[in-house]
Amino acid sequence: MAEDNTYESMLCVKPEVHVYRIPPRASNRGYRAADWKLDEPAWSGRMKITAKGKMAFIKLEDKNTGELFAQAPVEQYPGCVVEAVTDSSRYFVIRIEDGNGRHAFIGLGFADRGDSFDFNVALQDHFKWVKQEGELAKLEASQSAAPKLDLSFKEGQTIKISIGNIKKKDAGGAKARPMGGGLLPPPPGAKAGGVMPPPGGQQTVAAVQSNTAQPSSDVWGDFTSAGSNSSKDAVKSGWVQFS
Repeated sequence: MAEDNTYESMLCVKPEVHVYRIPPRASNRGYRAADWKLDEPAWSGRMKITAKGKMAFIKLEDKNTGELFAQAPVEQYPGCVVEAVTDSSRYFVIRIEDGNGRHAFIGLGFADRGDSFDFNVALQDHFKWVKQEGELAKLEASQSAAPKLDLSFKEGQTIKISIGNIKKKDAGGAKARPMGGGLLPPPPGAKAGGVMPPPGGQQTVAAVQSNTAQPSSDVWGDFTSAGSNSSKDAVKSGWVQFS
């Protein structure tokens, strides 16, 4: 019942194939298509290859009504259900069943070599997939049967982690960066804490002392002597004259 509920997929469809009556096999050398009456096929119609689970089905149907003419369940390929002839790549011998346990062998032929190639490849690909699925199922069964590794901690069990030597940075040990804008060092020859006097400073001081020792009687000096009488009058009247 579980197999009947499996989805049925379509593997290959060929619109025209031919069915032949074949004579009994004379020896173990295999079937030959030349022994058949190739110009007088017993039936012509449409062929489908479907897959349901691991099984493949070769179905021969009427091309107009879709009525089933014959069916060949295939459990493995290559096998006894589908056998290629020895003298052509376009003809095969298949074993059909009627559903009541009875079976018969018929000849199946394709008009084109490409159709026979597709027929062969469709069966090969399906049973290649069946083989891979079987190997995967065996691998999963062996892995599930193997004892699982228990990495959980037991009661009272502890673990010690060694991180290593980590040096802490000393916050007070960092040196302060010097602030910008500092004074330049004094030139060579200058005394510490003092300013180097300008050259000829003694003569300048002496000249200043001589000038202050003999003050001019005239406050305005050369300005009054070089000016005109009008400028003298402006000074006497209040230094600024408004017009």
